[in-house]
Amino acid sequence: MSEAVVIEAVRKTITVDCAVEEAFRVFTTDAISWWPIDTHSIHGTEVREIVFEERQGGDFYEVAAGGERGHWGTIIAWEPPGRLVLGWNILKQEAIGTEVEVRFTPEGDGTRVELEHRGWETLAEGAAAKRDDYDTGWDHVLRFYERRLEA
Repeated sequence: MSEAVVIEAVRKTITVDCAVEEAFRVFTTDAISWWPIDTHSIHGTEVREIVFEERQGGDFYEVAAGGERGHWGTIIAWEPPGRLVLGWNILKQEAIGTEVEVRFTPEGDGTRVELEHRGWETLAEGAAAKRDDYDTGWDHVLRFYERRLEA
């Protein structure tokens, strides 16, 4: 008998000074304006667009200057402006990817953004190390998102 391994989800919460609708829009359809492509992308500074196909089952990906696509994942739930769930699987490297759920909730005059990255136990190798990398990685990425919404 083997025991199932459970690896704690990465959880991040920030509050941004804008309406829920704007927080969702900037996170998704305007991601190119804030995502740190130089350090957190496939094509680096060549990325010209980040696309979310706005529907359940759609893909999300980056597009480089030459038109090459870099697959980031699949949209599991598209519920604007309150919720987004992504099947996260960069370049389809894993047999089964992880999930990233982002919730946008009114809080005072702003929006609370809660991100949960889960499902690490589905990864074939190095799950705990990857989880730890994403724990610090999401802090870095979300700082760019916060700065964009402060502008």
